[in-house]
Amino acid sequence: MQSVLVSVTLVTHNSARFIGRCLDAVFGQEYESLEVIVVDNASEDESRTILARYRDRIRLIENNRNLGFAAGQNQAIAASRGQWVLTLNPDALLQPDFIARLVDAGNLDARVGSVCGKLLRMRRDLTVPRAARIDSTGIYFTRNMRHFDRGWDEPDDGRLSHTEYVFGASAAAALYRREMIADISDDGFFDPDFFTYREDADVAWRAQLLGWRCIYTPAAVAHHVRRMVGSRRSGVPAGLKMHCVKNRFLMRIKNMTSDLYHRNWVSATARDLTVLCGCLFYEPASLPAFWRLARLLPRAIARRKWIMERRVATDGYLATWFQVRSRPLEPWIAKAAEQSDVVGSRLAGSLITGQR
Repeated sequence: MQSVLVSVTLVTHNSARFIGRCLDAVFGQEYESLEVIVVDNASEDESRTILARYRDRIRLIENNRNLGFAAGQNQAIAASRGQWVLTLNPDALLQPDFIARLVDAGNLDARVGSVCGKLLRMRRDLTVPRAARIDSTGIYFTRNMRHFDRGWDEPDDGRLSHTEYVFGASAAAALYRREMIADISDDGFFDPDFFTYREDADVAWRAQLLGWRCIYTPAAVAHHVRRMVGSRRSGVPAGLKMHCVKNRFLMRIKNMTSDLYHRNWVSATARDLTVLCGCLFYEPASLPAFWRLARLLPRAIARRKWIMERRVATDGYLATWFQVRSRPLEPWIAKAAEQSDVVGSRLAGSLITGQR
């Protein structure tokens, strides 16, 4: 499917440390039908100088202020033409066959709107640890409404080696189908009120509600620098932590169904109280999240109404996604996977048996 155009969209903000290597890896892809759109959010380092070296190979949009990841990606997506859109962080490095493998996986099922591969951890100096560890193999949710990157910090020792459905994809390197983008976008694919962080989980939840699927393929491998780590929260900038708190509630307001809450209200409410107490007693710099949330509430309610009017997922189907981390492919999809270079014969048997 090399004739299918893939748009690679990046948002930079003081990304000089990473962006050159990232773009070199993109232009080194075996998949040739690519366009690259970069939105720079008023970088003050050497990012724009580096980007200028690629002007004949990219479309560059320069903002005069930092609009955030969500709004920046929306700009890039609006300027793109591809049937698939790969959102990419500047601190990600793709293996040469990464995009081709994602596209092949996406073509296994027309109901798949997003595709993710295996992201492995990488240091800030862009070196790879000798003992490879996983960064993300998709997003999953727990019953208390927390979301995590599947496999994070686990060793890459053969686990998570089966092509399967997951709840959603990390936008650090996620492939989205154009039809899904159009179908689930209200005033933007990523909610600009999120600014940064959790916007990919919000997209994943909305996509599931509207009947789209996400598929994970271990054949697509990339490396990623993880800069937001829960166990090291004290080192995260205060503004980012504030958005993290705000966005967890924005996402709930927009996407939570009454059935899902009734099934999980004890654990979900306990987590909410934990977050509130944490802000009150340990992280007061995040308290403005609640004031911002109040200001954004009318827009969030309007977006919720738009989503719920178009919802197709049943209560039962949605509820199970808050209890499992993945689902096996249906037999007819697994059969197609057997004939695909994505999984190969070694993986096909585990798909058919439903191993996870």
